[in-house]
Amino acid sequence: MERIIKKGVLELFDVEDQNIGVESRLLGGMSNFTYIVGVEDKKYTYRIPGKNAENFVDRKEEAANINRISDLKLNNDTLVLDIETGHKIAGFVEGRPLSELTVEDYLERAGVLLRRLHTSKVKAYQGYKPLERLGEYEKLVTDLGYIHEGEYQMLKEKFLSYFDFLNGIKKVFCHNDSQPSNFVMGGRDYLLDWEFGGNNDPLYDIACFGNMDFSHALSFLPVYLEREPKKDELKRVYLWRIFQCLQWHNVALYKDGIGLSEELKIDFNFFARQYLIKIEGLFEGLEKIIKN
Repeated sequence: MERIIKKGVLELFDVEDQNIGVESRLLGGMSNFTYIVGVEDKKYTYRIPGKNAENFVDRKEEAANINRISDLKLNNDTLVLDIETGHKIAGFVEGRPLSELTVEDYLERAGVLLRRLHTSKVKAYQGYKPLERLGEYEKLVTDLGYIHEGEYQMLKEKFLSYFDFLNGIKKVFCHNDSQPSNFVMGGRDYLLDWEFGGNNDPLYDIACFGNMDFSHALSFLPVYLEREPKKDELKRVYLWRIFQCLQWHNVALYKDGIGLSEELKIDFNFFARQYLIKIEGLFEGLEKIIKN
């Protein structure tokens, strides 16, 4: 890994090999390997995508979206993004991921970043296309020999019964992976990792914020809106979180199917099952909102 990183850095900077130091790997993501790299007296990050990541991310689209949001000052400076390999060199930013902090203490600051994105006139390269994306993820899984069981199909059909309601919402530029680990809070705050950027319902990003703990999304919603949420807004957050769990259920199955459970010592099959359990709980919460 160090050899690959040094080779990429040497192609960008006119420095001697001994002036490049691979310092440490940044934690927080299971899909990519991102390292802090020292080049003389400056720091950068070097991203190497995980195994078969190209099946989930269009690098041409990622590069276009990074360029489109540059004036919004949300992201770090991207120096190189190789469309073929997905390797990316970017400026290192000081601060701590929100996932390492007390999330509730930073809701206002996270809201500032998302409102800046959502209220801008910038449009993404294309729409997020949730159902099309889910279908692609399902095909990756079935091509590996998995069969989507009855429980998955039932939960998916239940979600689909609400999709016309969701699809009628005006689309804006969304991050679509706005979990706390992608917010870096410091002297200046950032929203990083734009691999899934696309036009979507802005409350999709609020649902993403509940990635590790859905209560974070529910706490964040009124802060983001700067008022108490309406019933339909709460429904949208629940429904998009349900969709995200359907989506990541398939991603987890795929990772298990290509051997990453063994390689990374992470039981992705277990996580796939947990996503279905989460969906059941989310539907229970949604039904209480509908009845009230």
